[in-house]
Amino acid sequence: MRMSFGQEMRMAQKQVLAPRMIQSMEILQLPQMALEERIEQEIQNNETLEVEEVEGDAAGAEAGAAPVEPSVGTERTVDEKPLVVDQEHANQADFERSYDWASEYPDSDDDRSRPSAGRVDEASDRYLDAMANMEERPETLFNHLHDQLSNYDLTDAERQAADRIIFNLDVNGYLPTPLEELVDTDGPADQIDQLRRALLVVQGMEPAGVAARDLRECLLLQIRPETPFAMQLRKLVSDHLEDLAGNRLPLIEKKTGFSIAEIERLRHELHSLHPKPGAMFTTPYVPAVKPDVHVEPQADGSWKVRLEDVDLPNLRISPLYRDMLLSPDTDPATREYIKRKINAAQWLIESIEQRRSTLLKTSQAIVDHQTRFLSEGPEAIEPLKMQQIADRIGMHVTTVSRAVDDKWLQTPRGLFALRRFFVGGTISADGEEVAWDTVRIKLQEIIDAEPKDDPYSDDALVEELAKRGITVARRTVTKYRKAMDIPSSRQRRDWTLPRQQKPAE
Repeated sequence: MRMSFGQEMRMAQKQVLAPRMIQSMEILQLPQMALEERIEQEIQNNETLEVEEVEGDAAGAEAGAAPVEPSVGTERTVDEKPLVVDQEHANQADFERSYDWASEYPDSDDDRSRPSAGRVDEASDRYLDAMANMEERPETLFNHLHDQLSNYDLTDAERQAADRIIFNLDVNGYLPTPLEELVDTDGPADQIDQLRRALLVVQGMEPAGVAARDLRECLLLQIRPETPFAMQLRKLVSDHLEDLAGNRLPLIEKKTGFSIAEIERLRHELHSLHPKPGAMFTTPYVPAVKPDVHVEPQADGSWKVRLEDVDLPNLRISPLYRDMLLSPDTDPATREYIKRKINAAQWLIESIEQRRSTLLKTSQAIVDHQTRFLSEGPEAIEPLKMQQIADRIGMHVTTVSRAVDDKWLQTPRGLFALRRFFVGGTISADGEEVAWDTVRIKLQEIIDAEPKDDPYSDDALVEELAKRGITVARRTVTKYRKAMDIPSSRQRRDWTLPRQQKPAE
């Protein structure tokens, strides 16, 4: 049965939009320094892409002309001659060209007879030389897991769900976001089932224990059938992890029937597991940090953000290749090759401009929410979820996550990761939201100043927090204390070593 023209166009658009969207997401996720490297690589690899030299700014300013703000991707024509004459069908023409090139001119080094092969080889050599001289970047947890997806027989929907889970892992390899919050509101109804299946796939990858929701699940994922004492270890981790952490071995002995010696041996086996399986991908490499965004106070008391993109070159399509494309003397094969290269260059330019717009919107929304942090300091940080920012700027939460990933904000109080401004919180006894960071800072201050021979109990910590204007329940204090790896009052009294040197439990 022959498809209609509309069906053919939708199929063509679907095949073209996938790589275009992937490139846009990749560009959005890159921090400033990595984006500069990526642009340099693209310039070396695509002869139709060039840097526009901005000249005469000073002369123009002296003459009273308004200065032109440099931007990426604003140059689209040569001598006022548009590439696509019929603007109404510009997008359709773009899709058609891309679809034809993908089938008729695949990216293959085996085709040595294609037009301008010598120029491409020369550009490729320059690209490889540049790559060889670049500082090697270690493999990230995201890339390590994403590469493993090819080993699994998944549907496209399940593969996308697995990618979404992988992208939302924290630096330790945990999945702090509930699956329900990863559902795309505009997606199919069975997304949650796809996410559950995808989670099982990701949890089966290396490093073992990745994509766990908590420490208990992380350790259980690492206990394989071939692990020594696997059944006993699962029982300990499933039912007695807190007792084990509290060194309540007699209680474990009573409940399990294991001897103290067996429990000690099992605990020794547990110490061979990794409570933070993703940390190995972050600790060895400390990259240079360069701010992506600056925030400055305004006269009216507000705060305004600006991008640190002055080092980004002003990209445009080469006029030489535009003229070749429009020239009637250019042979069809060469014209098709130039079309493909120009299309790739235009996609890059638009992706960079989209990154700029998204990062500005996201950063300004974060700053608008965290003005007290900027004015008063870290103790005044407000609880904030990515979904709140996504709702405010009208974008999907995964887009916000990519926009803030590995991005840094320069403030008058110092340099902070944009993710630093997303914090959970709790509801105090008087009904107000209190950020987790606020409770953590105050709790640490209290414990650091407590009498060493008579540490505060959790009940006493509740009272001390209340004196500082933070009214929370005892169970909240206990939960935060454990999350901060602060021992109980009995353990703090008994242990004389600093916390950094305390023996493993």
